Amino acid sequence: MALAVHLVVFVGVLALFGVDRTLGWVATALNVIFLIFFFRHLGFAVSAARWAERDLNAPLVGVESFTPAVAVLVACKDEELVVDGMVSALLSLDYPPDRLTVVVVDDASTDGTGARLDARASADPRLRVLHRRPGAGGGKSGALNDALALTDSEIAVIFDADHQPEPDVLRRLVRHFRDAKVGAVMGRCVVRNGVESSLASTIFIDYLSGYLVNEYGRQALFELPAYGGANCAVRTSLIRALGGWNPETVTEDTDLTLRLLLDGYRVRYDPSAVDFEEAVLSSQRFWKQRYRWARGHQKCLRDYWRPILRTPHLSPMEKLETILFLWVYHVPVLCGLGLLLIALHAFGIGDSSAIQMVSLSALLFAGPFCELAVGLVLGRVERRAVWMLVGFIPAFGMSILTATKAYFEGMWGTTYAWVKTARSGVT
Repeated sequence: MALAVHLVVFVGVLALFGVDRTLGWVATALNVIFLIFFFRHLGFAVSAARWAERDLNAPLVGVESFTPAVAVLVACKDEELVVDGMVSALLSLDYPPDRLTVVVVDDASTDGTGARLDARASADPRLRVLHRRPGAGGGKSGALNDALALTDSEIAVIFDADHQPEPDVLRRLVRHFRDAKVGAVMGRCVVRNGVESSLASTIFIDYLSGYLVNEYGRQALFELPAYGGANCAVRTSLIRALGGWNPETVTEDTDLTLRLLLDGYRVRYDPSAVDFEEAVLSSQRFWKQRYRWARGHQKCLRDYWRPILRTPHLSPMEKLETILFLWVYHVPVLCGLGLLLIALHAFGIGDSSAIQMVSLSALLFAGPFCELAVGLVLGRVERRAVWMLVGFIPAFGMSILTATKAYFEGMWGTTYAWVKTARSGVT
């Protein structure tokens, strides 16, 4: 097992060079990594602060003549609390009816999801419902692949069951496919229930940072935003050529992002294509959701880092940024390691390099806080909301725990299946 090999190598280095020297090297390496990520976050924050507001207010012009056939695909499993709002929003999308198909998959739900969908489909012929049998497998990826097989549209647009897009989302997303090199387009997701709990408020600000700053910065500086899995569009010819969404991963979005890049295509990010979704309200749901993201993201790094370094479709700088993007859910693990080194130094174990990590660790946290602050400004959030940033201190602590657990269990080879996020139905 990979984890056992790493442990054996580390123990061997300890025996050969001694504890203090080895821990000093580890601390120095962490210092370098933290500094790199600080400048990365700072670059994203400056880019968004400088240019994002102009793109957020970009008018929707010149799209009437470009209306490729679109299939909206949604996978639902036990979603009776949110499915009606989602269907109503999809049927209100501003797009030529003869160019639009809406396919919603009831993935062997055990609640009233299937019945609700059938009732809506009987009242509106634009909605098609596919019922999957229990044990069909593949999670969200399997459901989307089955839905894709029912359509012959040029573009597939994906939403999650709790999403409610703005009416102009399809026109804003599909306009980017005029460029033949664009394989997928991601829109901006906004939390709609941020007032429901302090955790939801924290996630609301986190989304402002992630979508208004982080993804915008990745596009502005590197033209490398990620396909986000929902409120996203992809060429159907391309996704079919790639074998569909990968049922062997729990983060099909990150997996597809990498396969698109390796195939020579790019993802485009449109911050004006707005879609509203529900944030989790309990720490237990938050843990499960972020654990799944960490587990899948870390697996993508293990699966794709070699092909990324070898591909001719990315420049050296683009390869570096893609690797850093894949390292995002390893950084909390390194933060935990840094805290451990500082604690050991307090007991006289390790050299001075360990305690030097305090300043650079502060820079590591300063980078994300710069993104969060810019997100608050761009999102035009009320001034008193700045105090919500305090809520990110325990959130960072939880991210260290979830990412570390995901890392050790993933490296140990512990099996993990896709787990859906439970909804609350709040509006």
